[in-house]
Amino acid sequence: MLLKEAIANRIEQLCTERAITPYALARICGIDTSTIYSILGTKSNRPEVATIKKICDGLEITIAEFFDTETFNSLEQEIK
Repeated sequence: MLLKEAIANRIEQLCTERAITPYALARICGIDTSTIYSILGTKSNRPEVATIKKICDGLEITIAEFFDTETFNSLEQEIK
């Protein structure tokens, strides 16, 4: 799994846990809905850390909590 896919999966997981849509997430976080859908889709290959931080702030979690999953811990290094 690539980092971009892991980030998208984590956002979807957090939305499911909170029973909110990506649209609602964008509103909560003060982010354009197109940004959220770009991260979840194929348009955004490298979401910015600042955007992930805004998502974390909106969900009232730390950035460490966002990345503290087995998926992120087991990602292989992406060399390009």
